[in-house]
Amino acid sequence: MRERPDSPERAWLVHAQRKRRPVPGSPPPPDLLAELSSLVEAAGGVVAGARTQVVVSENPGTLIGSGTVEELKETVREQDVDLVVFQNLLRPKQQANLEERLEVKVLDRREVILDIFARRARTREGKLQVELAQLSFRIGRLIGGRSELSRLGGGIGTRGPGEKKLEEDRRRIRNQIRQIERELVTVRRTRALHYRRRKEVGFHVVALVGYTNAGKSTLFNRLTGADAFVADQLFATLDPTARRFRLPAGRGGILVDTVGFIHELPDELRNAFLATLEGIGEADLIVHVADGSTERMEENIGSVEAILGVLGYGDRPTLLAVNKADLGRAGGACPAGGIRVSARTGLGTDRLLEEMERELCLRSA
Repeated sequence: MRERPDSPERAWLVHAQRKRRPVPGSPPPPDLLAELSSLVEAAGGVVAGARTQVVVSENPGTLIGSGTVEELKETVREQDVDLVVFQNLLRPKQQANLEERLEVKVLDRREVILDIFARRARTREGKLQVELAQLSFRIGRLIGGRSELSRLGGGIGTRGPGEKKLEEDRRRIRNQIRQIERELVTVRRTRALHYRRRKEVGFHVVALVGYTNAGKSTLFNRLTGADAFVADQLFATLDPTARRFRLPAGRGGILVDTVGFIHELPDELRNAFLATLEGIGEADLIVHVADGSTERMEENIGSVEAILGVLGYGDRPTLLAVNKADLGRAGGACPAGGIRVSARTGLGTDRLLEEMERELCLRSA
């Protein structure tokens, strides 16, 4: 997302929601526009407004219907909007058509997340992962553009230099992707070696996971005495961080902080940023940090558990730390087995450490 020199970009948010019959007893859908709003703000933008549009079927050219596009164009003019951000994942042609019709920049949530990642990466590993995700997204745009180009007329004038240029760009990007993947393999091997050496001297590895902005980094700092970056925003932590910490009986361990999860994390982002989550694979214990001050706690817990399952970590021993106990609880009781803590004040962290030690001793027995 580009910031104007004088002020942040003004964004209008759109969610094209498919019309579905409600299933009795099913939980309400997550407030995806609220999350998208937080993402745009984390990327440096200002949300001018939002609209949920119920659609019966997807318009192949613009996702939303032509009448809705015209209404949106009028809103863009009236609200002095710089860009329109879709919660939905847009096809290349849909994005191009919408930009032409609306006469402003159009993004989907993947591009906003990529922008945040690019802003937050600090270590070499983090920057490599950002570049990998951006290139993977870009080649997808090229491939989509190429398939659509082949359908435009299909005769004289649709082949030759244009097609050749796309193929050259695609080949160049694939070469860059392979080079970055080789570098990341080296980074991962080095980190895995460090974890093995720590385990050889008796250090347990504990990984913090959780929904983004749940307070993992604040808890990480509380338990390790570190000063990892903390902010009340999505994806404040991108680069994996590991520090020593001490269990109640005096035994040392390694605590690993990881990138936060979100609802419906796009596949290309999850795959490209898998390295930030590999500390989970080396962990003897996972501490799932949940934000106990939000009404969406159960939804967020479910999203994290689902992604852990996809990554193959769903069967790892896990403790649930319900964070932000000092802020009160907006909705529902603490889940069974959850440990109430406040990473900010230290409330409940002694009990959490005791439970961590108990679990680790059970695994070592």
